[in-house]
Amino acid sequence: MLFALATLLVFQCLGEGVSYVFRLPVPGPVVGMLLLLAFLVARPKAAAAIEPTALELLRHLSLLFVPAGVGIMVSASAVSGDLLAVVVSIAVSTTLAIAVTALVMRALLRRSRRLASAQEPQS
Repeated sequence: MLFALATLLVFQCLGEGVSYVFRLPVPGPVVGMLLLLAFLVARPKAAAAIEPTALELLRHLSLLFVPAGVGIMVSASAVSGDLLAVVVSIAVSTTLAIAVTALVMRALLRRSRRLASAQEPQS
């Protein structure tokens, strides 16, 4: 478990470093996850070592939102002047996320049906 946590933290730190050095508009943890994905694709056996710890972290994912919630509550007064912009951006991003998810799901279902019909024996 310690090795898996260390691996996850190393990739998060790498992502932070890459994002900072190259001044990317993407958060460091996102870059770190992409680097971790590339690593796991290159070395599938590493996924088996990390998986139990990752699943345990996912079981307790709600606890990881507590610091973010506290941060929002602490800085609420600073954001209160931009309340309309925050609400609109949340509404628009949520709507876009749902729409993109629906479109991807539709495309995957079509592809799945096409592959299933191509594998059926022809008489």
